[in-house]
Amino acid sequence: RFLPTIEAFFVVNASCTNDSGEDKKDSESLGGEANESRDGAKSGDAPKHKVEDDFDIDSLVGGRRLIQFVAANKVLLNALLRSNPALLEKGLRAMVQVPRCRPFLDFDVKRQWFKTQVRRLRQHASRRHGSLRLTIRRKHVFEDAFHRLRPRTADEMRGRLHITFVNEEGVDAGGLSREFFGILAKEMFNPNYALFTSTEDGCTFQPNPNSGINPDHLSYFRFVGRIVGKAVVDGFLLDAHFTRSLYKHMLGVKPTHHDMQAIDPDYYKNLKMILEHKLDDIGVDLTFSTEDHSFGRSHTIDLIENGRNVVVTETTKEKYVSLVCQHRMTTAIQSQIKAYLEGFHELVKPDLISIFTAKELELLISGMPEIDIDDLKKNTDYQGWKATDKEIDWFWNVMFSLSRSEKAAFLQFATGSSKVPLSGFAELQGMRGTQKFSIHKAGGSSGALMSAHTCFNALDLPVYKSEEEMKEKLLYAISEGGGGFLFA
Repeated sequence: RFLPTIEAFFVVNASCTNDSGEDKKDSESLGGEANESRDGAKSGDAPKHKVEDDFDIDSLVGGRRLIQFVAANKVLLNALLRSNPALLEKGLRAMVQVPRCRPFLDFDVKRQWFKTQVRRLRQHASRRHGSLRLTIRRKHVFEDAFHRLRPRTADEMRGRLHITFVNEEGVDAGGLSREFFGILAKEMFNPNYALFTSTEDGCTFQPNPNSGINPDHLSYFRFVGRIVGKAVVDGFLLDAHFTRSLYKHMLGVKPTHHDMQAIDPDYYKNLKMILEHKLDDIGVDLTFSTEDHSFGRSHTIDLIENGRNVVVTETTKEKYVSLVCQHRMTTAIQSQIKAYLEGFHELVKPDLISIFTAKELELLISGMPEIDIDDLKKNTDYQGWKATDKEIDWFWNVMFSLSRSEKAAFLQFATGSSKVPLSGFAELQGMRGTQKFSIHKAGGSSGALMSAHTCFNALDLPVYKSEEEMKEKLLYAISEGGGGFLFA
């Protein structure tokens, strides 16, 4: 019964005061924002980044009222959109078109809207080009796919995929395609191709700044981008996890120095020390330059013009940290990112993918991880608690009772990542290297919310009166404090 009133509110307040601006927005057939940056759209451009605040909400009749209304009524709006997804293309389309409204959309609502858009593109491509049929040698999947797909247009790539393995009689009803993507997800990180390097935790990958040792590296990066885009469009999950900074590049969002933590924890710790302490106190002399060590050689790279001769001061150290992180996460791998984005955006346009956050994009590409609670329990230390305490028994009972998405959300809340190390929780990485998950007895009043220290993989667990109360507090903590991305 609220719907007509809500739609009327959106019509009035989300209308553009600038007629030409409204016309431009209406021309976006897939609900994309007119001012969205187009990463990799021009062959000569470096990756660009959008800033969501660039969208001027004052250009709307009631832009600020709209944001306040959406924030206050996000539960009701998401419930309406689940029951009637078409509203995102009709009366409530401002929820997608206005960037500041998007964070209030739940992940499953965004995903449903996205699937609807790409389904139309796939149907259009199938009518024009038919199916995409590939005959592949099982022992040469990566190379064969690279050469077979290289001449295909983006529209042809969107056709329904049919895989045939040479000298095998299997008919592809989805299983062979899934196997095909599974093999590619492993091979793209094969060190022999020199395309990606793993981060300190060994769980995530980013482009290799020295990939130029492979003469065809940019063509391969474009190919990998197309494969990731094809998997997303077709709904196949890839067992491939990239760094948060690369996901941000895919969304046109500029990485920050905090994204360095997952790439190189020790380096991030040093940067934090620079920001939080006086340079004289920690005894460092810095210039606006950085050292590159490649193939046994070292050379200095200026972060600004003549940077090696410009001293970093207290007033300029924030700029230094920003520039040195920009160099490692963007500038040093600029051509690799550009080629990868060109391939990805051929299949998935920026105005479609920009609805997601970096965490949500990782979920869209890789899905929820398998989390072995028995392995986590076996590799947990206790401080202030004993493994035999009834509260600890309650805790593990709660953990075993969680759904797959809730377990992933808990892991994100407690460790800062929803990914499981390849060798299990015994190799969980923290600020000090390998650092097991630990449960600390929290001080303060009984029944307080639990908290986490992600740098140390530590959970502060207060005293609770019952297992039911503990579960209630845990679910609240992971949904509100973990940047939640629960499936409905």
